[in-house]
Amino acid sequence: MEWPTMALAVVIYGLWGAATYFHDRLPGPLLAVAGGWAVAWHGSLQHEIIHGHPTRSRRFNTLLGFAPLSLWLPFELYRRSHQAHHATEHLTDPAHDPEARYLPTTASWVQRAAARVQATLLGRLVLGPVIEISSFLLVEAAGLVRGEPGRRRLWLVHGLAAALVIAWLALVCHMPLWLFGLCFVYPGAALSLLRSFAEHRADPTPQHRVAVVERAPILGLLFLNNNLHAAHHDRPGAPWHSLPGFYAQQRERLLSANGGLVYQGYGEILRRFLFKPHDRAVYPASGESVT
Repeated sequence: MEWPTMALAVVIYGLWGAATYFHDRLPGPLLAVAGGWAVAWHGSLQHEIIHGHPTRSRRFNTLLGFAPLSLWLPFELYRRSHQAHHATEHLTDPAHDPEARYLPTTASWVQRAAARVQATLLGRLVLGPVIEISSFLLVEAAGLVRGEPGRRRLWLVHGLAAALVIAWLALVCHMPLWLFGLCFVYPGAALSLLRSFAEHRADPTPQHRVAVVERAPILGLLFLNNNLHAAHHDRPGAPWHSLPGFYAQQRERLLSANGGLVYQGYGEILRRFLFKPHDRAVYPASGESVT
């Protein structure tokens, strides 16, 4: 039992529950901050659970993180995608990495336009949530129509869990669903997209594709130190609370391995990429530049 993670789970669910229950007593901006933080923080907790924390029991861990507080993302689909992301030797390549932000050369003009909109940090934060969520749901709907094995059962289980969340919002909190979407789901997705915006970058050398964001005490807590992404990929089984110490000990080796792909806080990412694309939308061919 990892007690720091268990205590964190209590805090996250407590924050989400309190923010929904007392939503009518909070100003809109404060509700959006609390709600978005709770949803994004819960996503970080789910990430820990996918990597085998806080206990050795997969069943217990799944029960701890299964609740769809964001409504739209089934935990099991997140688990499968993220495990495949860590299993591949071709990070950032959309042909192998399900979490790649790049497009294949066969991408449609609609996909390319959506990617260009999200190429800057401003576009990612403002329009990214609606593009990402709607695209994900369209792909899943197509899979359901095709009758892909196991897909209907997965979404049925998720739908039942989401119905319980909606029942809490409607019957206990008397919270409109549109308000939950505006102040919880949307800012929560935006914060998660901030984390993923610059954590990977295509490069001919595979080890140079994983970044590090240093000096992030507040957002580092929100992301459970996943901003030290090269350390996480180097030691994916390490619990979140051990990553800063591990990174401090191995910093020289990790930055040498990743080609020095390091940012001095999210402020640097904001200054550099608020209006400027982080990289190109289509995955580069061998030897091509990502810019």
